[in-house]
Amino acid sequence: MEQRTLLALLVFSSLIVLAEAQKPDIDIYSLHVDCKVTSRFAHTVITSRIVNRAHESREATFEVELPKTAFITNFSMSIDGKVYPGIIKEKAAAQKEYDTAVSRGQSAGLVKIRDRKLEVFHVSVSIAAASKATFELSYEELLRRQLGKFELLIKVRPQQLVKHFQIDVHIFEPQGIRLLETDSTFMTNELSEALTKVQNETKAHILFKPTVDQQKVNPELDETLLNGDFIVRYDVKREATAGDIQIVNGYFVHYFAPSDMPVFPKNVIFVIDRSGSMSGRKIEQTRDALLKILQDLRREDHFSFITFSNKVAEWKSSLLPATEENVASAAAFVQTLSASGGTDINRALLRAVRSLDTAQSLPERSVSMVILLTDGQPTSGETNVEVIQDNIQKAINGKYALFCLGFGFDVSYKFLEKMALSNGGIARRIYEKADAALQLQGFYQEVATPILMKIEMQYPENAIEGLTKNNFTLFFEGSEIVVSGKLSNDLDLLPVEIKAQSHTSDLTLKEEANVKEKEQVFLDKKYIFGNFIERLWAYLTIQQLLEKAISAPEEDQKALEAQALDLSLQYSFVTPLTSMVVTKPSDQQQGEVANKPTEADNEKPRSLPGGDDTRIIGGAPLRRTKLQAGSKFMLLSAGHSVVRTQSKMKAEPVANVNPQFLLQLPRQSETICLNIDGKAQSPVHLLSDPEQGLTVMGKLDGTKRFVQFGINYVNPPVQIHVSTGGIILSHHNGSTLLPWKQSATSTIQGLRVSVEKERSFTASLPDTVTVKISLAKFPEEFLGLYFTDTNHFSDKVSGVLGQFYSKAQFEDNSNTNLRADQRLLRVAGSGHMVSRVYKKDYRLESARDPVPCWSIELPV
Repeated sequence: MEQRTLLALLVFSSLIVLAEAQKPDIDIYSLHVDCKVTSRFAHTVITSRIVNRAHESREATFEVELPKTAFITNFSMSIDGKVYPGIIKEKAAAQKEYDTAVSRGQSAGLVKIRDRKLEVFHVSVSIAAASKATFELSYEELLRRQLGKFELLIKVRPQQLVKHFQIDVHIFEPQGIRLLETDSTFMTNELSEALTKVQNETKAHILFKPTVDQQKVNPELDETLLNGDFIVRYDVKREATAGDIQIVNGYFVHYFAPSDMPVFPKNVIFVIDRSGSMSGRKIEQTRDALLKILQDLRREDHFSFITFSNKVAEWKSSLLPATEENVASAAAFVQTLSASGGTDINRALLRAVRSLDTAQSLPERSVSMVILLTDGQPTSGETNVEVIQDNIQKAINGKYALFCLGFGFDVSYKFLEKMALSNGGIARRIYEKADAALQLQGFYQEVATPILMKIEMQYPENAIEGLTKNNFTLFFEGSEIVVSGKLSNDLDLLPVEIKAQSHTSDLTLKEEANVKEKEQVFLDKKYIFGNFIERLWAYLTIQQLLEKAISAPEEDQKALEAQALDLSLQYSFVTPLTSMVVTKPSDQQQGEVANKPTEADNEKPRSLPGGDDTRIIGGAPLRRTKLQAGSKFMLLSAGHSVVRTQSKMKAEPVANVNPQFLLQLPRQSETICLNIDGKAQSPVHLLSDPEQGLTVMGKLDGTKRFVQFGINYVNPPVQIHVSTGGIILSHHNGSTLLPWKQSATSTIQGLRVSVEKERSFTASLPDTVTVKISLAKFPEEFLGLYFTDTNHFSDKVSGVLGQFYSKAQFEDNSNTNLRADQRLLRVAGSGHMVSRVYKKDYRLESARDPVPCWSIELPV
């Protein structure tokens, strides 16, 4: 029987922890997370100890999820007392080692983006019978203040009882700790006894150390209660001065976060993409978010909307004050937003800039900004992204801030990021999840309260080296400005002058720091790690150099990246320019290279030489080795690592293969990848729901791909024929042809149909299921059918697909001897053995990673 262990630690914001063992043979007997936060700079060490209690070798995988903003600094494995370290090198040099490993038949480990805040690191190793192994990973990050607090979120989900489970969080803030709170979603009276919190003026220690008995659901069961979030939030004390300066070993950091200041009135234009690709859930979530954002506008704010597809439309001819009447009018407008057509980003943004340029009666001291939300590439009007970037930068000319939100993975994040950074704003990806509306609202809350503009942090030029960014366009309430640098050796006093504009006046704040007095603060070594301010300076400098390179001319990019690379190697940071080579026992067949992915790596896959089973994920190649009976293999994809022993099993289907159907089971978080074994050109009854008045039929071609679908509606009486050649709408005695080669939309008695050029077709009625069909082109053209809003299906839904929406239920694996990657699925009274596989997701054309799903084949 297959045995597998997965150890994972999830770190988010500051820290999330997840540990799980799926088989008792590999026992996690100790899991310790030690996090020291010194003046916002967090140094985290994760130590996991395991033992193989089986009588033969077992594979174990150590997996860590950490913040995208963190840099890994060290990793090592200790197996039976021998240490195997990770070595940080320039990415090109590490890649050569990887290529050498591949040529010997070895596979690669990597760091991949998991979601909007997290990336995942993992490594796999074989553990001999009765042997022990220790994994240790270290990483560092500067905690960012958001909405007035620093937050450490620890997600605890070990899925087994751990004999020595411990989380230590040490916080040292010389300014004083103003607020400290803990929260949990799983805490019971028993577990609360394992939580201790000790705090004085400047230090805090939070310890969570439950015994095995305290972890149990009840004394009779070996099931753990630890399943949920453990949260630590804090903030520091501040005086109404020029901020706080801290100095250690010749390096300084300056924190500046004024409060209790008047908020600037905002002049904000929301530029909203309503092209065809925004249809369905995206436009619904956008409407929901905008309705909430409208309620957050202040009465002194001015606002307007510009919506765009291939056409650009203004809600009003000028910006309006956020009066109760205007907000209500805007809310009514937002509720009418619908999606169709192409994407003319250039003209929409230029229109927004022109509106701000020509606006009248705006407050004299106010902040003007443009917030762009789009989910796709420019397809109408000007489509050259470099020309668009140049056009917008010339039009804005430093007058306004541009914030770019990319919805999903069909956008070019590099395009949006460069455009935002060139115009005093930031870019953010909005992930296509249930909380997308909350993501949009959360972003707006971060920029909703500007209290300073044109901030200059001035230091004596002859006394500072390597100064980080010290000029800032805007400062928002609840955030914090951080500046760092290296002091000259003979400096006794560090003078600081801050100049800025507030809503009511121009400010000049001055401060003078005594270097020796400041260094005395950090004599207590228990709460610091090495030269932490020097490492904070290096961390901040690398991040800012990489950010600056994004919007710099090509000739300057190499120089900026070279500086960042030198610092990355000097301070042992895994950054987008470096990689960690993970060494292993010589008899093991897996060689690992850990790279730091960027947000742009989360988009369209790039191809490598090497055939169909080579892909790029997270900036590093993913290869699948051919299987022999009894061999071991590792599959790395979509944030999951799977290690299994192959014994008389069929090779798992290649991960970049499209299934015929992907079905999201209602009220369950499981996806089914379904293939139907039918005859070519014979009609297949896929779905009927008499209460919805909907029937869907399909036809296969000779390669067992669906190339035709027939969709029949009862009310209104509409028949839709979809093929790879185009779409035909029939209503009463008339027919309309909608070709794939152009975006189009049509409404027939409330039934809305839309075509996104060479991408997808959508049919929807209010309060009914939405039918979507993707036009996939690789390796051959075929159609991918799926449904959204499936909660509208009735209990009477039937058909090959329909039965899954009313009569499908997974059996509980705890009562079976099935492997972890097998389940018993009952559908309409019949039992089907399904296996966990990874498939390409035709629903998202540019989806980077394959999706995990449960594979099933049905005869027709």
